[in-house]
Amino acid sequence: MNARTAIRRIATAPIILYQRTLSFDHGPMKVMYPSGFCPFYPSCSEYCRQSILKDGVAVGITKGTLRILRCHPWTEGGIDNP
Repeated sequence: MNARTAIRRIATAPIILYQRTLSFDHGPMKVMYPSGFCPFYPSCSEYCRQSILKDGVAVGITKGTLRILRCHPWTEGGIDNP
């Protein structure tokens, strides 16, 4: 594993922890929303994680932040590819 891959995996660790504990789409609280909570596919946290792994930490966090800013109760949602 090279340094870039290691940095990307370290940067995604908090996202994975969030997904496994607090996320309404991935974690134990999914039972409250079986069809999913996030109006986007993939969910905002997964989109950010995939963006970091694909494009690097700076670009991935930027794309993830912009996605989270678009995620609100009045959004139509939809499918996004990181």
